[in-house]
Amino acid sequence: MTAVLGTTAVSATAGTAGAHRPEAKVLQRDADALLAQGAPGVLVELDTPRGEVRVRSGHGDVRRRTPVPWEAKFRAGSFTKPFVAVTVLQLVGEGRLSLDDTVERWLPGVVAGNGNDGSKITVRQLLQHTSGLRNYVLEFPHLFAEEGFMRNRFTTMTAREAVAKAVAKPPTFQPGQDWLYSNTGYALAGMIIERVTGRTWQQEVRDRIVKPLGLSGTSLPGTSPHLPAPHARGYERFPEKGIEADPEDPRYGEAVDVTLQNPSWGGAAGEMITTTEDGNKFLRALFSGRVLRPAQFAEMTRTVPAPAFEAAWPGVRYGLGIMWMPNECGGLWSHGGDIMGFMTRNGVTSDGSRSVVVSVNTDSMVPRPGAPAVTGDPVRELVDHALCGTR
Repeated sequence: MTAVLGTTAVSATAGTAGAHRPEAKVLQRDADALLAQGAPGVLVELDTPRGEVRVRSGHGDVRRRTPVPWEAKFRAGSFTKPFVAVTVLQLVGEGRLSLDDTVERWLPGVVAGNGNDGSKITVRQLLQHTSGLRNYVLEFPHLFAEEGFMRNRFTTMTAREAVAKAVAKPPTFQPGQDWLYSNTGYALAGMIIERVTGRTWQQEVRDRIVKPLGLSGTSLPGTSPHLPAPHARGYERFPEKGIEADPEDPRYGEAVDVTLQNPSWGGAAGEMITTTEDGNKFLRALFSGRVLRPAQFAEMTRTVPAPAFEAAWPGVRYGLGIMWMPNECGGLWSHGGDIMGFMTRNGVTSDGSRSVVVSVNTDSMVPRPGAPAVTGDPVRELVDHALCGTR
């Protein structure tokens, strides 16, 4: 189904929670501004010691012209990664594996050939994106072209298939010699969790994080294409030339409804479904010291430069499944996510006292004609205002 995202007036509604707070007006303005940048709909939830503030703007369903549900569940994409990293780090804290263990120790023969050598890659490097392994997602160009995606969106991809595709080509650099974002590292991390525990990585994430924190809107769907209600529709504009489109001159088709899709291609790198409330609960718990032991938390937040992300987030550094970014109030921790039809952005202060989660029901924002030019991530200003606003 194709749905054109129109330029007519849309709803902009502050939530009943915290609607009187000074932050609500600023967040509403920032959410509304994202519509001009190509967002069909936006849902924002800010969590502070004084309570929560929620705002929304635009449409969750552009055909019916209905708003994004306040309790909307959404595909979180790579926001899955900190959950997987925490699970690995908990296992490290229990003495069941080490960050310095090699991939070969736990998954013999899985990373081999074409210059790829699992005996030289550590668990730390998988989580930190310093393994040099190719990003398997980019080895499946059909994911980035409308015809190919729609034809294959219910196909199951296993982690082993994803890794095999990545190691069929030489690595991008030798382990530990550079930094490049690679979903392959997290596919392998999920496989290592399963080898260490004898249970799926989804089961471990549920029992270690989702259930203890009461994240009732969070799920790991595996191969199910369905998005639990309530939810917004997810829309995608595919570049007309697919993955080979010139990023400086993108030509996109009309928006396509991609709500239904088998997220197994994301796997431990990006299959999670969650809510803005649950995302804030997790981030605040993590940075309040309620999820990891101090030694493992220190490892998670020990960062390296992430030059490939500088254009979107100047000054960004990457830890183990978490990113640090400078801002005017001392910096924030974050890990967003992009998956067909949904964009997640978030941030949390270093002490866990203040966090924000933003869900947009597209990850292919194409600015409307005449929209103000935005440098970097279009949601970054909203996140900064949320975390650096009136306290």
